[in-house]
This record gives sequence, C-alpha cells and structure tokens, in this order.
Amino acid sequence: MKTSNSEPIDSNITSGENKSYWIASTQPIIFEKLQQDIDTEVLIVGGGIAGLTTAYCLLKAGRKVILVEDGYIGSGETGRTTAHITCALDDRYFELEKIFGKKKAMLAANSHMEAIQFIANTVKHENIDCNFKRVPGYLFLSGSDKKETLEKEYAATKGAGLLTEMLEQVPGLEAEEGKWCIKFPEQGQFHIMKYLRGLADAIISMGGKIYTETKAEDISKEGAKANGYDVKAKHIVVATNTPINDLVTMHTKQWPYRTYVIAAKVPKGKLSYSLWWDTGDHDSKWIAAPYHYVRLEEYDSQYDLLISGGEDHKTGQADDEHIAEENRYEKLTEWTKKRFPAMQEVTYKWSGQVMEPIDSMAFIGKNPGNDNIYVITGDSGNGMTHGTLGGIILTDIITGKENSWVDFYSPSRITLKTTGDYLHEAGNMVAQFADWISAGDVKEAQDLKPGEGGIISSGLKKIAVYRDEQNKLHACTAVCPHLGGILQWNAEEKSFDCPLHGSRFTTAGKVINGPASTDLKRIEIKQDE
Repeated sequence: MKTSNSEPIDSNITSGENKSYWIASTQPIIFEKLQQDIDTEVLIVGGGIAGLTTAYCLLKAGRKVILVEDGYIGSGETGRTTAHITCALDDRYFELEKIFGKKKAMLAANSHMEAIQFIANTVKHENIDCNFKRVPGYLFLSGSDKKETLEKEYAATKGAGLLTEMLEQVPGLEAEEGKWCIKFPEQGQFHIMKYLRGLADAIISMGGKIYTETKAEDISKEGAKANGYDVKAKHIVVATNTPINDLVTMHTKQWPYRTYVIAAKVPKGKLSYSLWWDTGDHDSKWIAAPYHYVRLEEYDSQYDLLISGGEDHKTGQADDEHIAEENRYEKLTEWTKKRFPAMQEVTYKWSGQVMEPIDSMAFIGKNPGNDNIYVITGDSGNGMTHGTLGGIILTDIITGKENSWVDFYSPSRITLKTTGDYLHEAGNMVAQFADWISAGDVKEAQDLKPGEGGIISSGLKKIAVYRDEQNKLHACTAVCPHLGGILQWNAEEKSFDCPLHGSRFTTAGKVINGPASTDLKRIEIKQDE
C-alpha cells in the first residue's frame, strides 16, 4: 500500500497522514494568503466542494465574493471522498417517507438529481477536464439484510419519481448475496480535485477572490477575523464540513463517523465504470448501519483503480468494536476481493470523516439564531451532491429567489420521528465523558516508540503524547477545546480525534477538523515522564 513517510500531517494538503488518490495525483491548489483588511458582500469559509460551489453560484448571480480556506483548496474532507455523485442516498427512501412523508421524499430525490445535472452542466460549460462520467449505480443486499429491504426501497424510489429498475443480478459483482439489486441510471463520478481546480479557475475568472492558508476566526454577523485581519461582509457562509461558528446547536443534530477507503489496480476492461453500494450492516452497533461503496476510476493505459470504502465507526471509538483503525483496511480489502476478484494490489489507502444528521438529510441554510450566517453541513455520505446543493440553495436564499428545497434542508428543522435515534446518539456522546476518569491507553510516555502516540494520565490531567521519528516527544492537553471531550489516538492517520463531535488534531496539536477552532495547549513533559 502507498502510505506517507511517517511525516507529521501537512494539514495544508490533507487532514490525515494517508493521502487520497485525488490528492496524490494532482498538484496542490494554492492561492495567496490574506494580508490586509478587506470588505465584500459574501464571505465564504471553507475551500471544499460546498464552499467553491457556493462561490461559483453567487458570482454567476452577480454577487461579490471572497472565499478563505485555512489549508489549500480541497485539503479537508472533500479531498478524502470517493466522489460518488448520486441520488441513491445512504439512508433509504422508504425511511425518508416515514420521517418526512412522500412529498418530501420526492423533494430529496429531485434535489439530488438536480445536483448531478448541475455538476454535469458545470463541467461542460467551464470545460473542466475531471474524468466526469454518467454511470449506472447498483444497490445490492448486504449479508445481514433481506430482500424485503430492496423491495421496499424499489417501491419508494418509484414513488419518489426515480427511474430505477430491479435486477436479478448485480453487474460486475461476484458474491453470494448479490443476486438482486436496484439499478439507479444516470448517476455520476469524477476526479474531485480536478473538478475543484476547474471551479476555482471559474471563480477567479468571474472576479471572485480566493485566499488559502487563511484561517477564519471570530465569525459574527459583521464578518470574521482571517489571519488576524478584518473581513467585513453582509453574508457569511460557513462551509467547513462541520460548523466552526457554533458551539452546541448544530452538534446536537449530527454525529461524526470515520470511514475507510482502499484503491486497487484492476486491468482495464475487466469492469465497467459503475457505482456499487450494499444495504449496510444491520447487525452493527452503530445507528448509521455502515455500508460498503465501490466505484471505478481511470488510472493509466493498462489499469483502472477500483475504489472501495466502508468499515465505518463513530470517530474516536474504533476500539468499541475491538477493531483498531489500522486493521479496518484489512477487513475492507477482504470484503472487496471476494466481490471483485479481478482487483490486484492495493496502491492507496485513506480515511475520511462523515457527518451523519439525525434525520438523514443535510443542513443547508441560515444558522439557527442568525439572519446572515449560513451553514452547509451533514453530508451523510453524499457530500458531492449535498455540497453542490448547498451552493444552489444558499445562492437562492441570499438573492431572494424562490426555492422549494429551502425548508426541507433548513438547519432549524425539527423531526420528532427521530427521537429514539437522537436519544441513542446523545447517550453515546455523554458516555464519552467517562474517559475523564478512566486510565489512559499509554502508561508512560517512555513506552512510546518513534511514530507512536497515545493518551496518558498524570494526576487529574489527560495528556496527548507523540514520539516522532527523530525520537522527540510532543505533548499537548488531551482535552478538546470545543466542549471538553477526551481525545483518542488514531494510529492510522496519526491524529488525535475527539469522540464527541469529531474535532481532530495533528501530533503537534494543530486543529485539522472542526468544530474546535483553536489548537491544543502544549505541555512541557520530560522524556522519562
């Protein structure tokens, strides 16, 4: 497997030690740093697909836009996606019917189909070379599920207006449980970093401003501080995967999950370009019922890449299933090889973070309690379409244009039918505070070998420690500055992760994922402590 050279995470490039294929196969997308006070009509915080799509849409609507990103473009979760562009949502349509009713399930289907078409139109209009393809998608049964699930989902997708088909076999799949599937025609796929490059170029050509290595802080209705400079704006869009401007409200409506990806060579012609998903592990302890998702990507003249994801768990809680982060790639490889035996050696591996909203749909719109601050969050495994919808919906809100999706995706919505799931997830969150009184996973810092990290207890203190490849010890508080969760060591991505709301930090304590907005406090520790 291709991995990093055990160097500290360069969070300007990506938010984990392992680089995704998308990041590894392209040059970083870098612009100048903000170095002065500035005024604008709309300030966008976040340089992923949601932020760039919002900037692109607003500029086309004639608005003045500045976008700031604390790393490089795509350095957050967008650059760690598998880039499925689909209306086959990871939460079933028959479940959406129960929660929202048939009319809103139709809105969900329509909005995601519109997002796919928006991407297709943008690729064509801006002449973006990003390997975009229209491809079929196939939803098939997992080993823990029953055909009844497919039958209910097929009826619900038809009711939602989708042109699905029920098939007796799954094209391209070799597995016992894959004898029936639902075909979703006219889905999409692309190389996400090449697409972001195209969007960024279009934004600049329309007069927009993009600043990288520019960290936004102190977000308010007047604007924000960025690199210490004042950015004044009439509208502020927070498109940072999980909001960094909100301490509590949005974080009681969604929860972070860690997901894993491998990319393996497959001889060209062995598989057709398609998307595949199973219906999820119904025996899982996690409410989200983790599923597997697979696609094919162009690689070189001899091979394609088979990109397979899954083996999810709540962030910072991998050990609850007694399967360490680094061992999940082995399980994923085994699962994939059984169903796609043409795959050869695994050449890339990486993991990403998914925000799972309590009622399955993203939160796009005005931040609760604010009139001119907006959020795009809750990707729920459909970040490419939800991020695209974020740009479309927020542009219509800001410009005063009617949009039938606004109320459906509103961050202020309340869905009482999900109360049971909410209480389960909230209980899991509260349980994590027990880490305050539990022993650390490392007895003493001197036990750590180069490249290893962990949490130690020192009296009433919890300390995040890491020994680098030069044998130097790094120590920070292990208390997340967001709401006080005790961090957990992620040995695979070489990061400290918060099990409460998904904040993540480098081995040196630098924040790489919100909602935390500040770095960890450094602690002086002796080599033999």
